[in-house]
Amino acid sequence: MHLGKTAAPARRGKCSACSLVLAGSLFPACSLIAQTAAPPAASAQAPGSGAAPAFEVSVVRLNKSGDSGSRSNFQNGRFTATNVLLKNLIHYQAYGVPEPRILGGPKWINSRRFDIEAKMDSSLAGELEKLDRDERTTLRQAIFQKLLADRFRLAVHWETRELSIYALVVAKQGSRLQAAKESDRGSGTSSGYGSFTARNLTVDQIAQALTQELSEEVGRVIVDKTGIQGRYDATLKWTPAEDAPPGGGHAPDSTPAGNSEPALFTAIQEQLGLRLESARGPVKVLVIDHVEMPSDN
Repeated sequence: MHLGKTAAPARRGKCSACSLVLAGSLFPACSLIAQTAAPPAASAQAPGSGAAPAFEVSVVRLNKSGDSGSRSNFQNGRFTATNVLLKNLIHYQAYGVPEPRILGGPKWINSRRFDIEAKMDSSLAGELEKLDRDERTTLRQAIFQKLLADRFRLAVHWETRELSIYALVVAKQGSRLQAAKESDRGSGTSSGYGSFTARNLTVDQIAQALTQELSEEVGRVIVDKTGIQGRYDATLKWTPAEDAPPGGGHAPDSTPAGNSEPALFTAIQEQLGLRLESARGPVKVLVIDHVEMPSDN
C-alpha cells in the first residue's frame, strides 16, 4: 500500500443502504442537496492559498467483499468510505446531482466498489469548518472533484437536455409541509423501503432528494414548480410499486391489496399537499467524458 499526495489531474475535471443524512454521518446532507451548478474544482481555492483545495493524502482500493451495503464518514478533515460506488461518490460528495442526471461512463461505475481513505491538511480542515453552509458545500465539493479527477481521471461537463420530468406542484388542498424551526441548523434526509423523511430543506432540495430516492420507481427527474420559499420538514410513506416501469411511465393510482400505505402519487398528494405532473422540460445533466479505474496504491 502506498500513501502519497494526490497528483495534479491530467484532465479537468443510491447508496444501497438507507441512512440518516446529517452532518458527520453517512453521506453529508449538503452534498446530497447541493445546487447542481457546482463549479469545477479548478475554480475554487483553499482559503488563504493560491492552490486548488485538495486532500493532502488519499488511498483508494478496490473492494472485493461482494457485499452490497456501503458506508462513509467525513469528519474533522478525514474521509473514509467502505464499499462505495463511484457513481455514489459523484452524486453525494463531488457534484450533488441525483443519479438520473448523471449520464455516460462505463458500466463499472455502477458495479465496482471501492474503499477510500483521504485526509486534508489541518489548516484547510479548520478553514472549512468556519464557512457558512453554502460556502462549505462549494469548497467540499471542489475537494472531492479534485480527488476523483486525481485518482479516477474523471472528466465531466454540464449540459442542458430536454427530458421527460415530473413537475412538483401544489395540490388543490394546499401544501402540508411543516415549516422547519429556525434554531435547528441540522438538515438532511433519511429513507427506507416506502418511506422518506426530509429535515430543514427547501422544496427544491426536497425535489432533488426525491429524484434520487425514487429513481427506480419513477425514473424521471422531479423538478420543483411549487414556487414555495423557505425551509421545511416532510415525511412521506407509501407502498412501493412492485412492477414500476423503467423510465417512469406512471405510478399506480391505487394501493396494492394487503398494504396499509397509499401508492406513491397518492401519498405525495395526501401527505405533502403536493402533486407530480408529467411534463417535459430542460434538465441540467452531468455528462461523464472520461474515467479510469484507479491505480494501485
